[in-house]
Amino acid sequence: MSNNKVWIITGCSTGFGRELAKATIEAGYNVVVTARKLNAIADLVSGNRDNVLAMELDVTKPDQIEKTVKGAIAKFGRIDVLVNNAGVGYFSSIEEADEEETRRMFEINFWGLMHMTNAVLPYMRSQLSGHIINISSIGGLASFPGVGYYNGTKYAVEGISESLAKEVASFHIHVTLIEPSNFRTDWSGRSAAKTHSAIKEYEELIAPFVNGESHGKEAGDPKKAAEAIVNIAELDEPPLRLLLGAEAYHTVVNKYSESLEHFEKWKDVAVNADFQ
Repeated sequence: MSNNKVWIITGCSTGFGRELAKATIEAGYNVVVTARKLNAIADLVSGNRDNVLAMELDVTKPDQIEKTVKGAIAKFGRIDVLVNNAGVGYFSSIEEADEEETRRMFEINFWGLMHMTNAVLPYMRSQLSGHIINISSIGGLASFPGVGYYNGTKYAVEGISESLAKEVASFHIHVTLIEPSNFRTDWSGRSAAKTHSAIKEYEELIAPFVNGESHGKEAGDPKKAAEAIVNIAELDEPPLRLLLGAEAYHTVVNKYSESLEHFEKWKDVAVNADFQ
């Protein structure tokens, strides 16, 4: 493994971001670790000052994005891998969702991701190489009750990442979407906002999501996820999409199998809508 690559990882205080930061630092990469509060990542820098740079970063603040990217260039001279990991969850029925909370989630999960991406693209284009890794979700490919607006943020990330991959391919820049199922991170705990249902018809349907009943019991291992991400970053031809977790794999395969059956059932209606 060539360990001289420069990584920027957003959201390193907990979860995937922290495990990925630890994995890349231990492997000897040059790593820019970020969090909204520096004291949350101080331990990652301790003893690793030559190959680690800690930056305060709220991805909704353009000035901090600019400072982070320029700091990476100033210390390491290039940017090879950007991992857009920073994100939040929100649990509610669609009808009852708080608009301020959902807009905040879109600002972080979608716009923050895109502002980070656009900040590093000029450097990657000039060096004719790079890899943008966007932490999406199984919820960007399949939808669930109680997380409809979160699904919306991740569907948006999926769509724009697929377009981006086609736009930047000629610059030898790769784009990968990471689509995990439930992992033991803080996503459904402290990092998630919630609106409890006041409409009894929704209550039973969304209660498991809003009440965080699976929190701490998830099947996914964040350390194994981090290892998988590090491994695909070293591939000459990394995948556009990488499902992580058995639940992610089975859910998505079942959904797309059912979708293909549905499309075939309605094939005649579809093709007959063209001029004949």
